[in-house]
Amino acid sequence: MIAENQDMVVEMFKDPATYGEVGPVEMIETHISRIFLVGRRAFKMKRAVKLPYVDFSTPQLRLAACEKEVELNSRTAPGLYLNVHRITRAGDRLALDGSGELVDAAIEMVRFDQSNLLDRMAAAGTLTPALMTGVARMIAQYHRSADVIHAGGGSANIGGVLEINSAGFATSHVFDEKEIATLDKAFRDALARHASLLDRREATGRVRRCHGDLHLRNICLLDGEPRLFDCIEFNDQIATVDVLYDLAFLLMDLWHRGFPQFANLVMNRYLDDADDEDGFSLLPFLMAVRAAVRAHVIATQVEEGGPNPAQLIAEARSYFELARALLTETPPRLVAIGGLSGSGKTTIAEALAPQIGAPPGARIVESDRIRKAMHGVAAETRLPDKAYRPGVSERVYRQIAWRAELILAQGGSVVADAVFDKPEDRGRIERAANETNVAFAGIWLAADPLVLWRRVSQRKGGPSDATVDILSRQLQRDAGPLAWRKIEADRKVAEITAEMLALVEGTSSSAVRLGKTGS
Repeated sequence: MIAENQDMVVEMFKDPATYGEVGPVEMIETHISRIFLVGRRAFKMKRAVKLPYVDFSTPQLRLAACEKEVELNSRTAPGLYLNVHRITRAGDRLALDGSGELVDAAIEMVRFDQSNLLDRMAAAGTLTPALMTGVARMIAQYHRSADVIHAGGGSANIGGVLEINSAGFATSHVFDEKEIATLDKAFRDALARHASLLDRREATGRVRRCHGDLHLRNICLLDGEPRLFDCIEFNDQIATVDVLYDLAFLLMDLWHRGFPQFANLVMNRYLDDADDEDGFSLLPFLMAVRAAVRAHVIATQVEEGGPNPAQLIAEARSYFELARALLTETPPRLVAIGGLSGSGKTTIAEALAPQIGAPPGARIVESDRIRKAMHGVAAETRLPDKAYRPGVSERVYRQIAWRAELILAQGGSVVADAVFDKPEDRGRIERAANETNVAFAGIWLAADPLVLWRRVSQRKGGPSDATVDILSRQLQRDAGPLAWRKIEADRKVAEITAEMLALVEGTSSSAVRLGKTGS
């Protein structure tokens, strides 16, 4: 009877006359929803399903879920969600907001151009660093305002997600019992390793009522600004998570789609804004949990007779394999990139970082951004000359070494980006690797002064305040004995990065340190 009622509702929504339109009506299906696009509106209804993580089996449950979805999503996408409609039946006739028996519910939304969905933009190759920086900052702001929830330890919270994943895998036959059991054990072992950190984060308010389904398809451009929508409204346990677990879905999605540079960029810009350095080492594990979620959700679609079963099976398996890969422990590394202003340190650091350490790559610890944060301004804000006095710069370099050592001690990898033209600053960052027994590579980007002058004079935007006057002072200063490996910087970024990566991969043990082998 439930399926029959829903079939009648679906046919009603397929009819353009239901909305006073002449058509056409386009229907989009997900594993738990159907969306009908007509004219300038979209109508979304919940499928009558009951799964381990969601129960939409009755009209009353679907109506409550619709009302909660509008309430929650209106905070992050104002103007997108318009109304909740009751679907009623009197005899054999269905109506929107009639006086008869409740048989279903639907959300009315503003219809936007589907090409403005970030998953469509990813497929079209139109994602940009500026857009993804905006997305990262928007998410950090959203997490700051999200409600803190203390309802058990942080490890228990993620443990609950693992239980849901186990139940989800049990609903399909895409994966055999042995491989599911092996993956589950790997997850349990990883959770045990991270339990104390997860619990400390919960105690300090990092578990919040988050979006819960934060991947590219649930981010769109509205009036030119990125907006989150379609959050988890049907299961508070799924959405009440560590903020980095919320972020991890987007990072995993970008990585799985083949955009490691954007995954690394979003991670770095988010952590810059959120000041959440201590959780960085959790990200590969949290991304693995998210990949497993996608694997069992897609496998469930196969069991429900979804279209193109072979394609769905292949997709589910790709997420399953990604989860396994993300659970593989990767030894941390520290790469320090030095050079005078205009040598391309930041560009190279951003190209190299996704290839260093476990996904989503290395944390970039950048002197310019640290200096701006110390002065409480945005990275793009120009600071006065007094912000570059020797005493301030010493504090910046001490902060670089401290942050690097913190991340390395927890098993994360770091790319440190600064001028490093003083022996004491180079020594300080090398000691961070020594103290944590981590492989170190110190690399100096060298270029002709005329090249540096041209680059600095033509630079626009970004966190660097370097001018030709600052460069002139750097050129006059004696950098002292330079043992870091020199690499010529007046080449294509891909060439420089490839050479650096080859050098870095040669530091596979802490006994091999490029900073100690001469130039």
